[in-house]
Amino acid sequence: MPEFSLDLNEEQRDLRDWVHGFADEVVRPAAAEWDAREETPWPVIKQAAKIGLYGFEFLANCWSDPTGLSLCLASEELFWGDAGIGMALMGTGLAVAAIYGTGTPEQMLEWVPQCFGDVDDPKVAAFCTTEPEAGSDVGAMRTRAWYDEASDEWILSGQKAYATNGGIANVHVVTASIDPALGSRGQAAFVVPPDTAGLVGTKKLKKLGLRASHTADVFLDEVRVPGRCLLGGRDALEERLARAREGTRAAGQAAMRTFELSRPTVGAQALGIARAAYEYSLEYAKGRVQFGRPIIENQAIAFALADMRMEIDAARLLVWRAAWMGRNNRRFEAGEGSMSKLKAGEVAVAVAEKAVQILGGAGYLREHPVERWYRDAKIYTIFEGTSEIQRLVVSRAISGMQIR
Repeated sequence: MPEFSLDLNEEQRDLRDWVHGFADEVVRPAAAEWDAREETPWPVIKQAAKIGLYGFEFLANCWSDPTGLSLCLASEELFWGDAGIGMALMGTGLAVAAIYGTGTPEQMLEWVPQCFGDVDDPKVAAFCTTEPEAGSDVGAMRTRAWYDEASDEWILSGQKAYATNGGIANVHVVTASIDPALGSRGQAAFVVPPDTAGLVGTKKLKKLGLRASHTADVFLDEVRVPGRCLLGGRDALEERLARAREGTRAAGQAAMRTFELSRPTVGAQALGIARAAYEYSLEYAKGRVQFGRPIIENQAIAFALADMRMEIDAARLLVWRAAWMGRNNRRFEAGEGSMSKLKAGEVAVAVAEKAVQILGGAGYLREHPVERWYRDAKIYTIFEGTSEIQRLVVSRAISGMQIR
């Protein structure tokens, strides 16, 4: 029986330190500029690609970690550097997770490399599932897909909202309803190859935070994709739809499977923001003198910082547990994946808010990065499942009841 340990192994420590170095030396110095410009930081993406930090090989190496922690470690360090640039680098991973979670080996080999491009010409990918009338209510999806037997093509029509990299992506992964009567069980995911006619992204949306990350709505006007672009293949889809029509419980549907794979990683992103805000406010409190002494000598400030550190460490343990469970195919009996994202997201918001408060008026100015971290943190209680939806998942899991 191996001894229980939370120590990282040498490879994990090396990965963490390597990504931290990139975040410290490349990402942080560029963060304020790209936040102000509200543009995709292609020069930073290219730098990351050149050193092997952006690309499928990097993700594959992280996924090969049997503990499931490597991707969380890398995500926390990147987002400690900057969340907007971090999302510009990691946003492609959501589309890759969709292909990995529901695609065949042949589809992974064909499409995943195209999500990233190459070192000289890096690309990004987009996962498009949220709609104007179907955010948390995934079953209300209106985007439709139907099969044209004569041409062996699927036809997609609808609108997607708030898609990371939407419209600028080389590869779009789109969820659509095949059989609306089945709700979420009647949905499937499709790859839309590069330069496919009929897919149009809107102008980049203006956001509160994550401003260096491209977000846009995507319109699909009878977009035709080859039959092989249905993730998982037609036979698997027909079998799943047949089970759903018979009332047999399905193993899961495309969007939810992707979110299940990604929730601990998203939690790790939130941890990076929280840790950045905590560390900055701690150093500020040590150096800021009021009434003849550093403000950290006041219990109100010291206790706030103690709570910030405690909450970050507690959230990290939930994230690591969920990542380990997901990697080792352990069932989330109590919604552990949702727990991790819920806790980390709310900790990020609370810690960033306290950091602004500790800096006082200075924290409200763009001269200090805590105001940016405060803006960036808020999305983590909203996207990839709101805090309310995460609580719903957990409450259903622990009660065994269909709580609404």
